[in-house]
Amino acid sequence: MITQNPKLNGLTLAVFAALCPPVFAQTTELPSVQVNASADASAEGLAPEYAGSQVASGGRVGLLGTQSNMDTPFNLTSYTSKLIQDQQAASVGEVLLNDPAVRVARGFGNFQQVYLVRGLPIFSDDMSYNGLYGLLPRQYIASELVERVEVLRGANAFLNGAAPGGSGLGGAINVVPKRAPNYDINQVTTGVQDGGETYVAGDFARRFNDGSTGVRATFAQRDGDTNVDGESRELTLFAIGADFRSDRMRISADLGYQDHKLQASQPNITIGAGLPIPATPRADRSIAQPWTFSNAEDTFGTVRAEYDFNEVVTGWLAGGVRESNEAGNFSNPTVTDEQGNTNSLRFANVREDSVQTAEAGLRFKFHTAGVKHTVNTTASVFELESKNAFDFSSFAGFSNNIYNPTPVAEPALGAFPSGNFNSPLLTEKTETSSLAIADTMAFLNEQLLLTLGARHQQIEATSFDGNTGAQTASYSESATTPVAGVVFKLSPQYSVYANYIEGLVKGDTAPATANGQAVTNAGTVFKPYITEQIELGVKYDGGSVGGSVSVFQSEKPNYGIDSSNTFSQVGDQTNEGLEIMAFGKASKTVTVLGGLSILNTDADGRDAIGAPSAQANIGLEWSPEQVQGLAFETRAIYTSSQYANAANTQELPSWTRLDLGVRYVMPVGNDQALTLRARLDNVTDRNYWASAGGFPGSGYLTIGNPRTLTVSASLDF
Repeated sequence: MITQNPKLNGLTLAVFAALCPPVFAQTTELPSVQVNASADASAEGLAPEYAGSQVASGGRVGLLGTQSNMDTPFNLTSYTSKLIQDQQAASVGEVLLNDPAVRVARGFGNFQQVYLVRGLPIFSDDMSYNGLYGLLPRQYIASELVERVEVLRGANAFLNGAAPGGSGLGGAINVVPKRAPNYDINQVTTGVQDGGETYVAGDFARRFNDGSTGVRATFAQRDGDTNVDGESRELTLFAIGADFRSDRMRISADLGYQDHKLQASQPNITIGAGLPIPATPRADRSIAQPWTFSNAEDTFGTVRAEYDFNEVVTGWLAGGVRESNEAGNFSNPTVTDEQGNTNSLRFANVREDSVQTAEAGLRFKFHTAGVKHTVNTTASVFELESKNAFDFSSFAGFSNNIYNPTPVAEPALGAFPSGNFNSPLLTEKTETSSLAIADTMAFLNEQLLLTLGARHQQIEATSFDGNTGAQTASYSESATTPVAGVVFKLSPQYSVYANYIEGLVKGDTAPATANGQAVTNAGTVFKPYITEQIELGVKYDGGSVGGSVSVFQSEKPNYGIDSSNTFSQVGDQTNEGLEIMAFGKASKTVTVLGGLSILNTDADGRDAIGAPSAQANIGLEWSPEQVQGLAFETRAIYTSSQYANAANTQELPSWTRLDLGVRYVMPVGNDQALTLRARLDNVTDRNYWASAGGFPGSGYLTIGNPRTLTVSASLDF
């Protein structure tokens, strides 16, 4: 049961109170509503797809709402549902393989997907869902939930507020839910992946009442062994999205359920201190123990409403909830010598999460002395209550080898129990709240756009003992983060932009001991960490081909134990980079998507963990004119070497991966179409270390996926 939060519950109730009357009291006949892309609770709706339909021409920019790429002083890419389906991407992580500034890693101790943007992590539970934090499944997000995946590169505390999980300094990821378009959808897809995993999904949509009301329902089921020997997974998903539009009112709502099960999946691997990075084990054979598993079940919902009071003032309300249950049995090996021998132990845990979140805002549009103003104000609240229980087997561990893994009997627990697995107690409570205001001013007939604003953020966190429920620590701090951004349109094809913006995460609490001694300032609570970022760039929109070039610099403090055994700021980390993006129709038959990211990190004279100096992606799609409906795809992914430890003595080699795909759309019957797809990822079957880190200060490694063949067929009827 969630402890009642008057601030949050009051705002959530206001959301539902605002929504219900229009839905049930509407009796007047409405005019037909044209929905070009996807109806949502905003006057703008989704930004239009760009030429080639793999990315959009804009996306959500936090409290500023949906903006065109050419009008925003930030670096944003929005990947479309067409790209997702054409590539048969199963998760958000697979979608983001297309982004040169993003690499997918693993969370601390489990199978959580983590996205490294500009060398800094975004935890999957710090992604937003239609603009709200904390509502999506915490460890893995299936692509069937997604209309678009929007990646905003760079600090974003002003735009979105501080991510409650403590990540997001390098960027933000927003998942846009599906809506009913302006035409009916009746689609069934079935497929299989080598290894035996089968797949079936359905997608259905209708609009009613002359187009004013839409409903879209989605389901998916994946089950079976993967092409990694010994590994299996199962996914069950249901989602429904609805929307309503009138002349002044826009409402959208979503309800989703995801049940994700993993058995004997590849674990994270840590390399012992002083050892070099070993050769990568075979990717097509799991080194996991057969008794390891991860189960995560999530139910979540959200409602958003927007109302035009008049031509000047628009207000919006939004709220959402998530209930999650997780259970896992993990055994992540540590390599102990150069022959690949390991030591492991068993870690088991259960976790129950309850999330409530809400926001409200007003947008004002007016003119003063020839200047057009768009003023956005917002207030938001978030609450997470997490119940946990865990235990370890003997810390002496058991031996194995990453090159010749052998099953061992499941070790008994009892070395360090915390809580009751059948009835875990509250162990963590996180609350955030914020107030923000921004003014975007348009000068010179909207050729020059200037955005100024600030957000005041309060972060509160409380920890409790898992055995007794007694409070063990508390944290309550606040910070104000400003923003300044400018866009100058040199021509309809070119925009130059610059921004200053900050990132924000909860500060640390000094530990009780370090280096075997008592810390001199144990228990001291530090203010939230602030990352300062400056970015400059130019954007191009040629109608059929677009892109951007940007340079940035960000700086954040590093905290640790100094020479006097005091916990304090011990230095800074500076990230500097260059990013180049290109997308669109290079010719009538060729579509391009890709780019280059160059990153230099300086963490007190060393490179940061898990921050490659170069990443490059190039995706090409060719649709020969001679055969209508046929398309060939290729994608190359390059990641340079990266370090797995702070001392920079453990270096992962660079890797390159080649993916190929083909699809064919053929008519069948009247107004029906069958789409056949085949995709071969990692064509050369290369074994490689895909990432290092994923959790601040940790250097564990993940193994890249082996060569993978996926085939599917979609029937639209």
